[in-house]
Amino acid sequence: MTALKNDRFLRALLKQPVDVTPVWMMRQAGRYLPEYRASRAHAGDFMSLCMNPQFACEVTLQPLDRYPQLDAAILFSDILTIPDAMGQGLYFETGEGPRFKKVISTLADIEALPIPDPHKDLGYVMDAVSTIRRELNGRVPLIGFSGSPWTLATYMVEGGSSKDFRKTKAMLYDNPQAMHLLLDKLAQSVTSYLNGQIMAGAQAVQIFDTWGGNLSAAAYQEFSLAYMRKIVSGLIREHEGRKVPVILFTKGGGLWLESIADAGADALGLDWTCDIGQARQRVGNRVALQGNMDPTVLYAKPEAIRSEVGRILASYGKGTGHVFNLGHGITPEVNPEHAGAFLRAVHELSAQYHE
Repeated sequence: MTALKNDRFLRALLKQPVDVTPVWMMRQAGRYLPEYRASRAHAGDFMSLCMNPQFACEVTLQPLDRYPQLDAAILFSDILTIPDAMGQGLYFETGEGPRFKKVISTLADIEALPIPDPHKDLGYVMDAVSTIRRELNGRVPLIGFSGSPWTLATYMVEGGSSKDFRKTKAMLYDNPQAMHLLLDKLAQSVTSYLNGQIMAGAQAVQIFDTWGGNLSAAAYQEFSLAYMRKIVSGLIREHEGRKVPVILFTKGGGLWLESIADAGADALGLDWTCDIGQARQRVGNRVALQGNMDPTVLYAKPEAIRSEVGRILASYGKGTGHVFNLGHGITPEVNPEHAGAFLRAVHELSAQYHE
């Protein structure tokens, strides 16, 4: 494999010295970019974009071509590829988001679920990873990812998106045995899926626990964090002669940072409700931190964006271990010029913290 020309993202995740704070954006390949919208129209629909390795590569590279400040690429895919490979029948309704043809509602449904083989059942993702890695040619590292078991379970039990997770939480409390079986199968699936991505060329991996923050403190520990810890313990942590960092991101997980920091990952993603300086004090040197500007700041004028970037950098303070990111994904209505102003500000304003 080609040597990395820019590895500051990987070094920051491992708390090694960097010249400036590295930066990337969740959903950096997405609808806010006109070139992405053109590719999606050419592909026909979202799933056709995800399941064609050439299209997935094309849209993964688009933000890098537009923004030379980006320090990482992230695989273009969807978190619901695993439930789809388990036979749930993923499809997208216009204006309603993801839906499943089959819904999990009984213990028998869960017992019937297969553990997908990443190379046979999700081979299109592995092909996309290897294609993107080849086309990157060492420009920046490639991030692989998966949804967390709890987050995937909510979609499988609800049949799609939910505001209150009533079916999933009813199962959790009425039939914890069934929920644990589902989460265990998903943890096995995520582990093999991420290891497949690493072997195909991903140089860091992130677990997106989008809905863990909707649990009570006790339920989060038992039904979300315990399974992410299990995944982390089963991941390949060194490949191609260097460490493969692991990032855990629980949206709404600021109350439990100490527990998440003890789960074995190299870095924690923070949403925008946390103060990153206080988070650094709480977790100490155990992990790097990734985040955490409110994505809606990108609707503001460039000078306001720059001011907020400066505030967050000052809050984190001097030293390595910070990967700058948004606190969640960039939204479709953002002006691409504002995203560019954000990325430039991170590099320009952060050098002083790495002297």
